[in-house]
Amino acid sequence: MISPERSPSQSPRSPAAAVAGAPFLSISVTDPVKMGTGVQAYISYRVITKTNLPEFEGPEKIVIRRYSDFEWLHDRLAERYKGIFIPPLPEKNAVEKFRFSKEFIELRRQALDLFVNRIASHPELKQSEVLRVFLQADEEKMDRARSYETGIFKKPADFLQMFKDVQSKVSDVVLGKEKPVEECTPEYEKLKNYIFELENHLAEAQKQAYRLVKRHRELGQSLAEFGKAIKLLGACEGDVLEKVFSEVGSKSEMLSIKLQREADNLLFNFEEPLKDYVRAVQSIKATMMDRANAFRQHFDLDQERKYKELNLEKLKFMNPEKYAEAESEFRGLKADSEEATKKFEHIVRLTNEELARFQEQKTADIGLAFHEFAKGQAKLAKDIADAWRGVIPKLEACLTS
Repeated sequence: MISPERSPSQSPRSPAAAVAGAPFLSISVTDPVKMGTGVQAYISYRVITKTNLPEFEGPEKIVIRRYSDFEWLHDRLAERYKGIFIPPLPEKNAVEKFRFSKEFIELRRQALDLFVNRIASHPELKQSEVLRVFLQADEEKMDRARSYETGIFKKPADFLQMFKDVQSKVSDVVLGKEKPVEECTPEYEKLKNYIFELENHLAEAQKQAYRLVKRHRELGQSLAEFGKAIKLLGACEGDVLEKVFSEVGSKSEMLSIKLQREADNLLFNFEEPLKDYVRAVQSIKATMMDRANAFRQHFDLDQERKYKELNLEKLKFMNPEKYAEAESEFRGLKADSEEATKKFEHIVRLTNEELARFQEQKTADIGLAFHEFAKGQAKLAKDIADAWRGVIPKLEACLTS
């Protein structure tokens, strides 16, 4: 059952609409449709873009996309925007028997809608060319873009070489030939600890939210079965008991429906936001890996520059013939080192900005999720109390008759 309180074409956590007259970019992921059969089956979505930005082809564009297209967008952004937290995608795989269930399809549609709207609301990512391709290209152009060789895995030989390089690096570390270099500033250690603790606490909260959803559904099912049983029991009794038991059974069945609805509300508006932030932490960790790689490159080149600089001074006096060539190489190395340092510092600056933006958005989103949780639980408790309070006088009358 899908929660009746939420529109099926708009995610409850999508960014709010822009102020009238201001530049805006609004995207909706709607109308999931199953395409194909068997193992080749997949879900397609209509992606509707509305904007007044001049770099787009028009005020409205509708395209058809599938999950792999969203994945393409995510991966291209991750390649091009080091230091930025790329919004997370929902999980790619699902248990086969649930893959095309209404609930799973709606959860994925909602998550994809949130993913692309987060990109559209990001000050850097919304200007990306790949986002415009994703939102505007027809299916043929999109297929060509997806199949175009981008990234590091261009051909099998490249993958094999990378595997050998990684294998060599691991061997060097294991044998003690090379020790991994890592930032050791208090600010970086504080950031790592924060991400580690946040991941653990979010994962635990999401696990307990999942259990709450499950228990609401189980209690709802039990009440439905109890309602049927108590009606049958009343039918075996006299007129007075039959009427009272029938009402108890009806109240049980009514509360069963309310519990199932609240379970859906918990799933979409409480568990799923927590799960989304568990995924978001994985995106942060990927950015932290980019930062670590940039630091290692900066550190290695800086160490090599210092070593070459010392050798250059020696050559100046001991081997003047080779000095000019060595000096030219040193200038190139120095330029590479300075560029690596700038890249690392740029990623550090972006990471700090992204973390502040993430924390602000997390506070709003998680606050909303807990507000929805408390509101739903309060309403459910009131409905349960009202339902049973209404039958208590009739049950008491049976006791005195």
